[in-house]
Amino acid sequence: MGGELAHMHLLLLTATDVPRGRRRTTPLAYHRRGERYVVIASNGGATPHPKWFRNLERDPNVTVEVGAESFPATVRILDGAERDAVFAAFVTRAPAAAAFEEKAGRRIPVIELVRLVGSPDRVSAGR
Repeated sequence: MGGELAHMHLLLLTATDVPRGRRRTTPLAYHRRGERYVVIASNGGATPHPKWFRNLERDPNVTVEVGAESFPATVRILDGAERDAVFAAFVTRAPAAAAFEEKAGRRIPVIELVRLVGSPDRVSAGR
């Protein structure tokens, strides 16, 4: 992987494309927050939110793949002081996130991916 994601840890987020009813997979840079994963909807600094984020607002049920691990999760869109603190932590590890927010002229959403209770700790992604 090259470009701006060249040195980032990536996960695969599979969500429902609500208007079309199809599952779509998006590679995203992430950071850990305890046992949870955090991603941001930067859209590379573009003005609109990415389509995958709009789908999460409509249907928060997703599948997360990290390495060989795959698990069902739900999304929690952070807000207020919690969002700001987590975004600041993200920026310390990925300074481009701050530049994306400035370029976009919008508040970049921060999304926490929460493993569903009772889901297996490790399931082969089977790719």
